[in-house]
Amino acid sequence: MIRMENVNKHFGKLWALKNINLEISAGEKLVVIGPSGSGKSTLIRCMNYLEAPTSGKIFVDGVEITAPKAPITKVRQSVAMVFQSFNLYPHKTVLENLTLAPIKVQGVDRKQAEESGLKYLERVGLLEKAYNYPSQLSGGQQQRVAIARALNMRPKIILFDEPTSALDPEMIQEVLDVMVELSKDNITMVVVTHEMGFARQVADRVIFMDEGEIVEEGTPEHFFLNPSSERTKLFLSKILR
Repeated sequence: MIRMENVNKHFGKLWALKNINLEISAGEKLVVIGPSGSGKSTLIRCMNYLEAPTSGKIFVDGVEITAPKAPITKVRQSVAMVFQSFNLYPHKTVLENLTLAPIKVQGVDRKQAEESGLKYLERVGLLEKAYNYPSQLSGGQQQRVAIARALNMRPKIILFDEPTSALDPEMIQEVLDVMVELSKDNITMVVVTHEMGFARQVADRVIFMDEGEIVEEGTPEHFFLNPSSERTKLFLSKILR
């Protein structure tokens, strides 16, 4: 579903991604972890071309998005992204936030967009908030709305960029619970997170990044119980105390 070939990304003198080679299968749940500044967010932002790589090739659902005149907008219709900050439109109701992209970008009929939007709000436990405004919701509720908004695009792939990092501790679990339920669907998920319990529970594969490189990858069992890299062992020793 996603393939990256020798992808590099430079920000001036900073070499943020170093010769990344990665394949993600359809329906796979990939969790990306690593210290701050390791390139995790840059990696996931390159996957839908929010960041253009300096060199290398990226394929999404068979389309090379790094090719000249690639149909980026069309590809993005099947790739949704959930950010650290919820990025909801404050002047629109929750339901309007969910229906805007399907109507404007995908050309979906308003009634159909609203019906599916209400369905996804029910799925994330917020049906009763459909006509509220974002300012009337807690941070956890806003992030759940952001997930429902992503689902209402009916994507093949959802990218999560540290979706719980901006939340108060008591709100984190309500968002993780929604993501755990979502992981049971046959949808491709790439999740950048520091939530190790979530990684253990949901991931088909975990990759560990450091200084722009993929240092280690494997199943959660391998990663948490028997990592081979000394850098991985050091990282885990600090966060799994």
